[in-house]
Amino acid sequence: MFLAALPLPFALLCVFALGLVLGGLVNWAVYSLAWNPRPISPWAPPPEQAEPRTWQDRIPLYGWVRLRREAELHGRGFWIRPIVIELAMAVGICVLYWWEVQQQGLVHTQLVWFFDSERLASLTHVPTWTTLCTFFSHTLLITLMAAATFIDIDEKIIPDEITVIGTLLGLVLAAAVPMALLPQIAPRAAAPPNSVELALPPGINRLPAASQLCLEATPWHGPNASRAVNHFVTSWRGLITGLACWAFWLVALTPRIWRGRRGFGRTIGIIAARVLRELCRKPLSLIGLTGMAVIMGVWWTGGDHWHGLLSALVGMIGGGAMVWATRIVGFFAMRREAMGFGDVTLMMMVGAFLGWQAGVVIFFVAPLAGLVAGIIQLIFFRENEIPYGPYLCLGTLVVIARWADIWNMKTMGLQELFGAGWFVPAALLVVMALMGVLLMLVRGIKTKMGFE
Repeated sequence: MFLAALPLPFALLCVFALGLVLGGLVNWAVYSLAWNPRPISPWAPPPEQAEPRTWQDRIPLYGWVRLRREAELHGRGFWIRPIVIELAMAVGICVLYWWEVQQQGLVHTQLVWFFDSERLASLTHVPTWTTLCTFFSHTLLITLMAAATFIDIDEKIIPDEITVIGTLLGLVLAAAVPMALLPQIAPRAAAPPNSVELALPPGINRLPAASQLCLEATPWHGPNASRAVNHFVTSWRGLITGLACWAFWLVALTPRIWRGRRGFGRTIGIIAARVLRELCRKPLSLIGLTGMAVIMGVWWTGGDHWHGLLSALVGMIGGGAMVWATRIVGFFAMRREAMGFGDVTLMMMVGAFLGWQAGVVIFFVAPLAGLVAGIIQLIFFRENEIPYGPYLCLGTLVVIARWADIWNMKTMGLQELFGAGWFVPAALLVVMALMGVLLMLVRGIKTKMGFE
């Protein structure tokens, strides 16, 4: 709340400084967490041939200008991209603050659709603390995605140090501050968990009888809400659902190699034995047991924190499962690995922060940017492999920025379509089938063109 109490120029100055620090963290991660670490970050030990680094070398932006002296060791112009990253993070976080907190961009358009009036939407007070929660959550997610993006560009790999830690942070944040999840506006007979009642403009009442307008963290069962769903969440079945999501994520972190030469049943048995063996080893065993204990503890406590954690757990699996299914379909259609498993764990991280509903939209948005970039790369550089992680991150940014346009109560909007339980599974099955056919056609074209 301190940040929101400041005049906008001073608040943006503080946010700009935060962005510079986070940009420096991104640069450290890009060079230190890569598969082939490089001593380029000013926070890393310098190469033996380089001069000792001082505190001035660690000042954002300015420090990279000083490190130009190491150009002979790291390559000419090596310092330019880190400066751009730090400056882009600082400016980008300022824009995010202005949009989410100052303009209430994730909520305002939803209110416009609800009231069918820009004026009434502007008169509706939205508590600032709710927008600050989403702002800081998205700032953390963007920092993690920025590091993953540039490592993926450099090495076509996304390290677990980013996605695993990021997923855990997303789950903890959802449990501790449930309103950090993406918001939705809905009239409710009674305020659901993780919600605040919005005061309507004086003299205005466009709600059904005996109901109130709520700003709520989009739950895993959103946009639908009922007493039966709430009872399911708080019952032992809700606990089993949360633990199953956690177990699924742990299995996803284990190494698995499909060797179909030994037959389907034999291969499944070998993979299951290896997964079980890996789950019993540290650090996965420690992470798994600690997570189970925390999940059961939060469930026992109940209330808003359990609802937030369960939404994040379901979002984690929903986001990753779609990309995992795409990877499997791509493997059988292309007869080769279609995308790295880092893309799966990346979307699990994103789902933990944003929920499965946003994950579905990202799943459809990301390929559009990836398709354009892939065609350009194929035509001009004859390179048929592109890192997909950056486009998943780009799709995530689009969904975050335009959430209120994507998720609102307009007729035949996504809330209405997602409210029909059959729509999302049916749409995904159709898309998977069409994608498999398309990938087989692409494989045939690439073979004729001599790319394979």
